[in-house]
Formats: sequence, C-alpha cells, structure tokens
Amino acid sequence: MTARSLWYVGGDACELRDCSVPVVGPGEVLVVATHGAVSRGTESLVLRGGVPPSEHTRMRCPFMEGDFNYPCKYGYCSVGFVAEAGKGAEPLLGRHVFCLFPHQDRYVVRMEAVHALPEGTPPSRAVLTPNLETAVNIVWDSKLSVGDRLAVVGAGVVGCLVAYVASRVADVSVLLSDSGAHALS
Repeated sequence: MTARSLWYVGGDACELRDCSVPVVGPGEVLVVATHGAVSRGTESLVLRGGVPPSEHTRMRCPFMEGDFNYPCKYGYCSVGFVAEAGKGAEPLLGRHVFCLFPHQDRYVVRMEAVHALPEGTPPSRAVLTPNLETAVNIVWDSKLSVGDRLAVVGAGVVGCLVAYVASRVADVSVLLSDSGAHALS
C-alpha cells in the first residue's frame, strides 16, 4: 500500500511524495487521515530553514523523517479513522483518533500512539489538540489566580485559546488584542 506525504525540501518549497505503508501488525493500527493542521509558527520556521542547529533534537516530532537540513517530513496534527487494526487493537477499529504524525494521508503506528476522540468531538476540531495543550501549559505556567487580569497580545489560534482557557478555567478577566484588530474582552 502507498501513501502520500508532505516533505519540506528547502528554498521555501514543499513536495508531495509517495511512500510505502507497512502491513498492520499486532498492536498496530492503520489510520486514514481526514483532517490535519499546519502550525503557522513552527512549520513556517521549518519551511524557512530557521530551526537553529541547537534545537534540532528538541524540535523533532514523533515519526519525523529526514532532518531540518532538508528534506524532512514534519508535522504533528493528524486526525483520522482507524481503517485496520492488528491483534489487540481491535477496539479502535472505526474510531476517530488523533496522532502526532507528519502530514500523510495514511499511516501505520502502534496503537499507543493514537488517542481516540471522545464521543461527539468533531474531527475537524480535534486537530487543535496541540494548540490547546500549549494554551493550557501557558495558563498553568503563568500561575494566574482567580481575580487576576490578563492581556493576551496576538489573536491567533494559540492566543485565542489562551484567552479562552484563562477566562473559563482560571476565571480571570481577559483582554485579547491583535495588531490591526479591535481589543476583545
């Protein structure tokens, strides 16, 4: 079986490449990707060749192929459904899952690498999982307390999620602002 994957190849360019997909073994699943997301910050940095050599190891993603000197298959926002399940992974068959996998239309991974979506979670929204994790960590690391006031500058995906988490979970007053936009509170 073959799949199609996105590779960063240098010079601000990407290519779609065919690759082989292994046969599903025990404890493994075949995921058919239905939704993905490109990180505007991290993946733009990878595309431009801007990942400093000192960060190459830390910024590697699970299942990444190649390296930051190009070519590399990078990404970490994949949602799809389990089309095949090996022995022991049968409960995942047919389920929508999230996986930290590069941009590829189908792939085989160990069942532990996927996370079944909770019932009712739209797959198109589940690709925001890494962004939401970042927002939660920002709020936790900020040590906000009830009654605090917070200004979030930058109304991108992460900024909006930080504002949401801070206002709903930490119960603080939030001002969200972005260049060229009106402040929202």
